[in-house]
Amino acid sequence: MSTRLNSASTATKYQREWFARLRQEVADGAPLALVNADAPQEIFRTMGIPYVVNQWWSSVVTAKRRAQDYLALLRERGLPDDSEQYSSIPLASIYDPAPANAPWGGLPRPSIVLAETTGDTSRKVFDIWDDQPGVSFYPLESAAENDVPARWWELMPRNWEQAVGSDRLDLMTGELEGLIRFLEQTTGRTFSETRFAEVMELTNEQQEWNRRTRDLIARARPCPLPVNDSIPSVMVPQWHRGTVWARDAAHAFHDEVAERVEAGTAVAPAERARLMWIGRGLWFDLDFYRRFEESHGAVFVWSMYLAIAADGYLRYGDDPLRALAARFAAFSDQLYTPPWSAEWYVKEARHHGVDGVVHLVSDDARGSYFTTRALEAAGIPVLELHADNVDARGAGPEELTRTVGDWLEARVRPAA
Repeated sequence: MSTRLNSASTATKYQREWFARLRQEVADGAPLALVNADAPQEIFRTMGIPYVVNQWWSSVVTAKRRAQDYLALLRERGLPDDSEQYSSIPLASIYDPAPANAPWGGLPRPSIVLAETTGDTSRKVFDIWDDQPGVSFYPLESAAENDVPARWWELMPRNWEQAVGSDRLDLMTGELEGLIRFLEQTTGRTFSETRFAEVMELTNEQQEWNRRTRDLIARARPCPLPVNDSIPSVMVPQWHRGTVWARDAAHAFHDEVAERVEAGTAVAPAERARLMWIGRGLWFDLDFYRRFEESHGAVFVWSMYLAIAADGYLRYGDDPLRALAARFAAFSDQLYTPPWSAEWYVKEARHHGVDGVVHLVSDDARGSYFTTRALEAAGIPVLELHADNVDARGAGPEELTRTVGDWLEARVRPAA
């Protein structure tokens, strides 16, 4: 069994130190933004405005076994505790009677909240934020396009105008211009086009390293690292994209994976089945991903985090603000809207040579039916797990482990 990646340990340590510094900055009077994972964080990076990613904080709370406590705080106030849990757990922090006992010292109260309005329920979560004293919510529209480009992942780096569509880009570029004005008026900080160009360049360099790493893992036999190590190695730097540290962390991650591939390092020496995990990280049970290596020789070789970093973020062009709009105008489509998402998942499954797919389907199913159907049509067995990634009440670790084990034996590879 392989040891933990240095890049994963280093990233986790850096995130703890960064969060302690952020808490001090806010205590000293700095503004704080709470932003969704699919929001244009590069604007805040450019302006030096501290921000916390909403879903990252949910993952921390859940990993520390506090998700049910926070969901109970919502329930006690008559708010839903069984809808949009991934986005609403941070909202519960404002009701925490003992914030000092919260994970990592607790989430400081934000003054700005930014999110794309991807649905009525999600919008209501952020409307409640907007009702809090001293908190302003800046919403971004969620637009759609009738024409869907084939093989969008090939177009996105440089031909994003064609891939996304000019109308959508016009809308989001205008919204980003409005966001910049709003932030300048709200925080007193200024937006520098020179600095912004540097942030965009560093972000592209970071994602180029992620692309190389994704391709290394896709080709490697056996799999050289566990997927629950790749997630922090990719996503902690992703929340700091536009910085030298994040670019260098992505480079270091690539080099460490390359060393493992060269050395023939194996997550499971008796690897017999390569699996793909579609969906958000299972934060209440990250050990889940390692549970089938010994019993079935089954290794999770893919998660969306490294793959979307490789295919979904690169944007080159002479107009950095429009390029940033192109990074996020179709972001949800890439992951959740068929045929955008379904075709990409099939491409990635083939690229990684997977023998089966475990597909986490929450109550917010979006395009899950079409994703499963496309993979099965491509001859790849799919198991749908109907569960929430931060709320174990619907399906807990034991049930999920038993379900996957039975499926592996029935449809993928028999146990040794």
